[in-house]
Amino acid sequence: MTDASPLTPSIPWLKTRRAVLAIAVLASSAAGCLAMYRVTASLGIGWQVAMLVLFALTFTWIALAFWGALCGFAICALNLDPLSLRRLNRDIPNARLLVSRTALVMPIYAEPPIPTFAGLEATCRSLLAHALDDDAQEAANPLSAHFDVFILSDTQDADQAEVEEAHVAAMQQRFAGQLAIHYRRRPNNSGRKAGNIAEFCRRWGRHYDFMVVLDADSLMSGATLLRMVQRMQRQPGIGLIQTVPIPVGQKSLFGRFTQFASALYSPMLAAGQSFWQGDAANYWGHNAIIRTRAFMEHAGLPTLPGKPPLGGELLSHDFVEAALLKRGGWQVLLDTTVTTAVSRHDPYISASHNSFEAMPSNLLDFAKRDRRWLQGNLQHLRLMGGAGLHPLSRMHFFYGAFAFLSSLVWLGLLLCTSVLVTYHVLGDVTHQTLPQPLSLGLLSITLGMLLAPKLLGLLLAFSQTPHAFGGRLRLVISTLLEMLFAALIAPLMMAWHSLFIINVLLGRSIEWQTQPRGERSLSWRETWQHTGWMTLSGLLWAGAMMAFSPTAFGWLTPAWLGLVGAAPLVKYSSSGTWGGVVCHRLGLLNTPSRALKPPLLDDFERLVAHSAPYPLDPDTRQPFPLARLPAERIGEMPCQSFRHFDRLAIVSPAVNLKEPY
Repeated sequence: MTDASPLTPSIPWLKTRRAVLAIAVLASSAAGCLAMYRVTASLGIGWQVAMLVLFALTFTWIALAFWGALCGFAICALNLDPLSLRRLNRDIPNARLLVSRTALVMPIYAEPPIPTFAGLEATCRSLLAHALDDDAQEAANPLSAHFDVFILSDTQDADQAEVEEAHVAAMQQRFAGQLAIHYRRRPNNSGRKAGNIAEFCRRWGRHYDFMVVLDADSLMSGATLLRMVQRMQRQPGIGLIQTVPIPVGQKSLFGRFTQFASALYSPMLAAGQSFWQGDAANYWGHNAIIRTRAFMEHAGLPTLPGKPPLGGELLSHDFVEAALLKRGGWQVLLDTTVTTAVSRHDPYISASHNSFEAMPSNLLDFAKRDRRWLQGNLQHLRLMGGAGLHPLSRMHFFYGAFAFLSSLVWLGLLLCTSVLVTYHVLGDVTHQTLPQPLSLGLLSITLGMLLAPKLLGLLLAFSQTPHAFGGRLRLVISTLLEMLFAALIAPLMMAWHSLFIINVLLGRSIEWQTQPRGERSLSWRETWQHTGWMTLSGLLWAGAMMAFSPTAFGWLTPAWLGLVGAAPLVKYSSSGTWGGVVCHRLGLLNTPSRALKPPLLDDFERLVAHSAPYPLDPDTRQPFPLARLPAERIGEMPCQSFRHFDRLAIVSPAVNLKEPY
């Protein structure tokens, strides 16, 4: 995307966009609540208030997702940039335009070495492939003058660290003279990932204008990296640009569903978010570029008073860092240019502009990752009243927490409905409450708004990019299967999230450990251990509803069916065999990353297949020597306060810094 030469991106009518969205959401919520009030008019005041509160929370949440998706659909259908509202310009980044220094930083903690370093090497090779083609220009302005790579290890096991060092030393040999690759290992993992990056910033941050944060499963193309750097150069008011990473690499049935859903819906949903969030977007912790000076001055994390799980170190640090950058006067942007550019008419963009990540391969590991995020996101509720924060930053804190709290609200609404049905059958409620024409209509509208984002994503892909999903027929069948799968696992996630929330409220904390990233097929024993209580609860619930009210039994089928089938659903969706049958034999759940075959992914798969577990020098049969770390340039990264903030002390960021400060 090209902008008009401003120090900050042009975002026309941003306040109007937000106001219109707020009015649409609140009006929808008010209409839904009015209908619900009429549905519950015959209930006692206690039941009526409980039902209305629970419904208002869930329906407002649904309305926000619906209107945001509708905005994203319009943006993508018209081929517009969600910020400037101009036609997308598919520019090809040029390394000749680099005048800055950027560090690619990958914090790791006991990660599997082969896929981790293969992904980093594929990213580096893609970056070099987009360097200057002209030898004379390359000699005058080499890419190595503008990019360095840092592997920031917090691995505590000495044997694991030795393997990491061997892999990094071998990479240093392969990239010698082309790209500097550094390895730093901390003796402890104080502050976890946030502390790891902060330590890098204090030691070397002043060498670099920008840093690109990569997770151990991140993959980013050279074209994407260069485009982000050049945009940061052109617009020095930007503090952070977050890309939209698309999951790839999993072969299990659950992984295939997750990757298909993300590829189909995420571009549209992200465009909608960017449209109304504007320059107060969020940060997801990886696959993003950050202005180092801004980060060091404004994003030092405090420690929350009190004990874990709601006190102590901030676990979901990325949301907080984005809020602090925005408070400091810097723009935080969500860049959807890559994800909205997949088109039959843009083969270069489709194949070369990529931002990828990996996802857990099964529902249990997915839920365990959510458990960590839930604890971190609930901490954000304590920061909503922080001094000087932008209103949207406060909204991000609430939004992230309610993404999990909504499960408990849904559960409460379902239980209230079930209890009311029971009371009605036992004669404690004198008026018929379920079903009524109005309640049936309200249910239909609610389900329609829930499914609308998926149907809009399908319509967009059906008209624009069916080739990227295996053709129109397979696209439609795959979407219907994904909608069915999402409906079946929704009660499972509701149950898990509700259990996790209760544990947090009881003061039970967990350790933030490395998440499983590889393929893992679950055994029946492990599956039943974690889902048996769901199956029993679902059977009990369905049996009670069938005994008291067959009508309510039918109404609540989407809720109890997933619980009853929890064990086989979790077990078989973790299977790579079933994933292969659906994807390869039937040609379903195709994604652009498979259909368009980006060189970045081909390179990554080749490197994984040919990487040695412990690289050695072929001449000496010993590990390569590890290069020394570069000279430090010590800088400060002060902890920020959420109690006090002096807005008048902010120095305008709109100063074009051509050298690291």
